Amino acid sequence: VHLAALAGGLYANIGHNGDFFRDNMKINENTLEASHKFKVKKVISPLSTCIYPDKTTYPIDATMVHNGPPHHSNFGYSYAKRMIDVLNKAYNEQHGCVFTSVVPCNIFGPHDNFNLEDGHVIPGLINKAYEAKKNGTPFEIWGTGRALRQFIYSEDLAKLFIWALREYEEIDPIILAPDEADEVSIKDIAEMILEAFDFKGEVKYLTDRPDGQLVKTASNAKLRKYLPQFQFTSNRKAIMETVQWFKDNFETARK
Repeated sequence: VHLAALAGGLYANIGHNGDFFRDNMKINENTLEASHKFKVKKVISPLSTCIYPDKTTYPIDATMVHNGPPHHSNFGYSYAKRMIDVLNKAYNEQHGCVFTSVVPCNIFGPHDNFNLEDGHVIPGLINKAYEAKKNGTPFEIWGTGRALRQFIYSEDLAKLFIWALREYEEIDPIILAPDEADEVSIKDIAEMILEAFDFKGEVKYLTDRPDGQLVKTASNAKLRKYLPQFQFTSNRKAIMETVQWFKDNFETARK
């Protein structure tokens, strides 16, 4: 499983698209060439729902990844990640390599990166909520909170990675995401986090800050054909467990 990447949230990408493109292209080219050279039987690389075209129809599916330019905020990361799909097909066609990719939606869970500058949305909000409760300060959310997202708990994703390694034989990507009905707003996610902390203070939405893409709904129809009975952990339960892990491991957590 090829997990190496320069990655980060919305605000880590803005202003650093050159770094994200250059470093990820090098990582991906070197990893797949080394895998070919040393005859690795199978490689699975994660893409991301954030690399899909900015202007598209929803829900997105795995066939649509190259259908138009990505969102301007993270185009460097997006184009580099898209090239994994190109490399997978090229290595398979030329050398018969079984290199494929999966497309998780927004991942979170224990051992995440909780840094406020370069972490993703849920771990970042967890860290903010911890500090706001500890210091008696307002809990601030960048944007309006109306953007919609699908989230996948890291433990669920780990199970799906193992399944893909053992069972998934297609070269084309497959989206790993909960059902469309489980899509949730950033506002609702923030409220779940505050509930997990039993936070009773002031909540501020910084509406002068960007929301990013307002919707990125992904179809898991292909996954459901393979695994119709797979049970995803609810956002509320996963957030409760992640918050508890963060509190228990605050001194050593990445932040």
